[in-house]
Amino acid sequence: MSFFSKTFRKGDEQMGRIREAFYRFMYGRYGTDELGTLIFWVYFALLVLNLFLRSLILYFVLLLILFFYLFRCFSRNHEQRRRENRAYLSIRGKIAGFFRLQWRKWKERKTHVYRRCPNCKAIARLPKRKGRHVVCCPKCGCDFKVKV
Repeated sequence: MSFFSKTFRKGDEQMGRIREAFYRFMYGRYGTDELGTLIFWVYFALLVLNLFLRSLILYFVLLLILFFYLFRCFSRNHEQRRRENRAYLSIRGKIAGFFRLQWRKWKERKTHVYRRCPNCKAIARLPKRKGRHVVCCPKCGCDFKVKV
C-alpha cells in the first residue's frame, strides 16, 4: 500500500467523522426553506455590491443578514419558522399573481378584457365584443353589467 492511498483513506475517515458530527448537530434544527434561500441571495447580492462600494454601513447590514440567516437555519422552533415562511410565500404569491395577471392582460389585449366583480372583487375574463353585456361572476354568481 502506498503512502498516498493511506493518506487519502485517513482523510476519508476524518471527513466521515466530521460529516457525522455535523449531522448530529443539525438533527432537530430547521434548516433552510424558500425564505432562507431569499435571505441568502439578498446577502450574496449585497456582498457583491459591497465589494465595489466598500461601505461600513453595508458591511454591518450584511452581518445582520448573515446572523438572521444562520439563526433561522439553526433554530429548533419549527412552528415559528414555518409561520414566517408561510407569510413570505403568501406575499410572494400575491406579487407573482399580480404580474402574471398583467402579463395575461397584455398578451390577450386584442381578444379579451378583464373586469372586476363589484360584489366580491373577483376578476372575470371576458371576450371582446362591443356593447353592453350582463356577466355572471365566476366566484359569487352575482350578475353585473359590463361595457366592453
